[in-house]
Amino acid sequence: MRHHRALNEALIPLGLTIVQWDALRHIDENPGASLHLLAELTYQSDQAFGTLASRMIERGLIERVNTPGRAVQHRLTKLGTSQRRRGTELVANTLASSFSALSPAQLAGFDRALQIILATPLPTN
Repeated sequence: MRHHRALNEALIPLGLTIVQWDALRHIDENPGASLHLLAELTYQSDQAFGTLASRMIERGLIERVNTPGRAVQHRLTKLGTSQRRRGTELVANTLASSFSALSPAQLAGFDRALQIILATPLPTN
């Protein structure tokens, strides 16, 4: 939660939230991705991502791409590309600052712990 708030604060000068920056990042990293896949990648419902995408289209950050069939695809505009790049720098600086109190050995230990956690299957009920 603390990182989320710090990242949102860092992105204020760009007029972006962490959710919007994350959407820009995933659209850029996954060209041709469907709205459904982008929703999954950003931990949103299809409807929520569709609403977010509409707002980002209105702001000139992304545009819809015409494709055969019914699939809806998006790509970054020039403004979106610039905002994504600038946002990436702000996010990286914020995360570096967050973890600056850890020594290299502590960072390595933290990384190993996260890898173990991510490799462990969650229980299913």
